[in-house]
Amino acid sequence: MKSKKFVLSLIAAAVCLSPAYTFAASSIPMDYCPDEVIDCFDVIAARKQGASRDELRKVQDFVLGKKVKTDSGTSSSSYVPDEVPIDESCILEPKGTVHTGEGTFYGGGYTGGHAMLDPVSHDYWIVAMNHSDYNEAQLAGAYLEVTGELGTIKMLVTDELPEGKKGDLDLYTDAFPLIAPVEKGRVPVSWKIIPLDSAEDAPISFKYKEGSTEFWCGVQVRNHRYPITKLEYLDENGDFVEIPRRPYNYFESRDMGKGPFTFRITDIYGQVIIDKDIPLSYDDTEIIPGHVQFPE
Repeated sequence: MKSKKFVLSLIAAAVCLSPAYTFAASSIPMDYCPDEVIDCFDVIAARKQGASRDELRKVQDFVLGKKVKTDSGTSSSSYVPDEVPIDESCILEPKGTVHTGEGTFYGGGYTGGHAMLDPVSHDYWIVAMNHSDYNEAQLAGAYLEVTGELGTIKMLVTDELPEGKKGDLDLYTDAFPLIAPVEKGRVPVSWKIIPLDSAEDAPISFKYKEGSTEFWCGVQVRNHRYPITKLEYLDENGDFVEIPRRPYNYFESRDMGKGPFTFRITDIYGQVIIDKDIPLSYDDTEIIPGHVQFPE
């Protein structure tokens, strides 16, 4: 389901930001970004801009669905915690953030890339990301819109560029000529994260690492609309437990048991989804479809 945005208006109307939020119109100047949307990013912006404690609380309360006093009365919003809440601590950056760096080219990544996404479809152009932005596999599987002097292409992050500076990308050999002359070798590029196209009409999926059993398990989330920051499983006590992530893009645990699992997954924009009844597979080539997907 595509998420909708709350558009500021003095007319008493309410629309959805995502399946998790419904807002009533308010006259409070809470659009700190400003982007005509009141959401968790306004909370972050309010802090950076030095908003008073009272004003910051108003923004937080409004986003979380509490009643807010305004000059014209009391406004309220509703919050449905079981649908797609926002985990503010996991937010990497606002959607659409543009990064800049240098682009080079190399010949690897379709097999054996550091993100361990084999098999990677040749329908995608692939790219290796610098160590800083890759951030211990946080942006593994990210879908990028990469722009150079000759044009813009979409690319899948399948590998890491350890020696690159923040913002740098190492493009697949055949992709580089689409954004810059090959003879230049190293060129300025800009890029931003965009929704993965294959996630538009399909749920997330899971792949288990070779050797996974009920006593040790490595699991990878795939086909996520946006990059994944955190993966948790529901333990026997009814608590969600975070699974440590390795730089090669698997979440690994000795305590998950034999399944089936309930996973809670959080993306880099703090969006949270819960997927239930995911079986443990001993076949490391099997891709297990989930049931949910992140909103756009």
